[in-house]
Amino acid sequence: MPLTLALAMVLIGALCSLVYIFRTTVSWPNNNKNGRKLPPGPRSLPIIGSLHMLGKLPHQNLHHLAKTYGPIMSLRLGSIPTIVVSSPQAAQLFLKTHDLVFGSRPKMQASEYLSYGAKGMAFTPYGSYWRTVRKWCTLHLLSASKVEYFAPIRKAHLGFLVESLKKAAAAGETVDLTGKIGEFFEDTMCQIIFGRNKDDRFNLKSLIAKALHLHGLFNISDFIPYLAPLDIQGIGRRLKRTSELLDIVLEKIIDEHVQGTDLKGRKTRRDFVDVMLSMLNQPMDRHDEDESYIIQRQNIKAIILDMIAASFETSAVAVVWAFSEILRHPPVMVSLQKELETVVGRNRFVEESDLPKLTYLDMVVKETLRLHPVAPFLVPRESMEDIVVNGYFIPKKSRILVNTWSMGRDPNIWSENAEEFLPERFMDGNIDIRGHHFELIPFGSGRRGCPGMQLALITMRLVLSQLIHCFDWELPDGMLPHELDMTEIFGLSLPRANHLLAKPTYRLLESNEK
Repeated sequence: MPLTLALAMVLIGALCSLVYIFRTTVSWPNNNKNGRKLPPGPRSLPIIGSLHMLGKLPHQNLHHLAKTYGPIMSLRLGSIPTIVVSSPQAAQLFLKTHDLVFGSRPKMQASEYLSYGAKGMAFTPYGSYWRTVRKWCTLHLLSASKVEYFAPIRKAHLGFLVESLKKAAAAGETVDLTGKIGEFFEDTMCQIIFGRNKDDRFNLKSLIAKALHLHGLFNISDFIPYLAPLDIQGIGRRLKRTSELLDIVLEKIIDEHVQGTDLKGRKTRRDFVDVMLSMLNQPMDRHDEDESYIIQRQNIKAIILDMIAASFETSAVAVVWAFSEILRHPPVMVSLQKELETVVGRNRFVEESDLPKLTYLDMVVKETLRLHPVAPFLVPRESMEDIVVNGYFIPKKSRILVNTWSMGRDPNIWSENAEEFLPERFMDGNIDIRGHHFELIPFGSGRRGCPGMQLALITMRLVLSQLIHCFDWELPDGMLPHELDMTEIFGLSLPRANHLLAKPTYRLLESNEK
């Protein structure tokens, strides 16, 4: 009898929940329950809202929907009111004019698992804790002086990459560029963040790629909380497993830093993790009167995860997309190499001091980030209060998706050839990518813009220029440029579905190349 009663209570609770969800998720696109005008959007279904419209490539499907409903579009995803922003003018309203209102992050199952309850920086709600963490990470890792300080590490690891590719070229081998570039970023950032080489016992790069993929998925448990215990998509189980594996790696790294030795028992130099550990069990900001934010082990692990996720995966994805487009457009390769020969010559490697003079390289990077933004929706934001934007009512706790992928393909901005890879469109240099020109905001803008942008841009440009300068490249097995597969995989980042393979030929003069 107790079992029957318990089952009946569960069924009654489920029925009440379904009635509640039905009442809160059936919405009409132009009015909420108080009759205030919402942005236009498609009519939603009971319970699921418009989740069925997202598909496997939500950035593309919402791009097509925005053509019907406009650059500020309203959707209901499960029980969550969602605003999709798809034009520079609209993005400026949300990310600059009303930046403070839209400066927070939504609570998501992924950030609970992968950011230790949103204790890092990228997925943390707006507030004093987030401000302290951001200031702290910028000071100790991402400031201009720190970026310059780490230049020798970048140079050394890029030298290793070139030597590896040079051997492959001598042997006439085809190389996995996706893998090689990913390994470079992993090796370099492990040295910068951990003060040591990567740990070959763990495939940290693969775990980070899984984490970013899971973080970007539209998880039904986030949008219909009542269904979370069922884990219909299996995302919860995958998040839990990935977080457990990441935690094992991070615990090992922290333990070794506490001991002050590397994997071989050797003493290591002081690095970013050591700086964080020196603050363990202390207020994160000693000058802040509010001492409630005591840094604990979980805070350290969450911050490390944010730093390595941003540095391992996203920059590598951008460089691989740039290479893909260059291989598809041989004249771009020729123009890049001509510029490099003029600025650098054929008898030495590219130095970071050369980068400001490489204007065509800068155009190639901009064009790559226009067509292949690393984060197609940036990181989702959440409104902290009710607000009216451009005449539309945006309810508190609305999720804000800025579709940078859509903005990069808008013919009203980029003319009728918006789908073409054409670096020359940036010839006049009037548009930058640092968050001031909303036509192109791959790193976001405003207070939640990416603080690691400078480090990312320098490293991306250095890797791309060095490999184009040192090698000629061709597709394997006689593949023609237009035959190269450019399929994407959706997640928080947007990598290629398949690894990029290419065959290098070394092209520098041997005499004084270094």
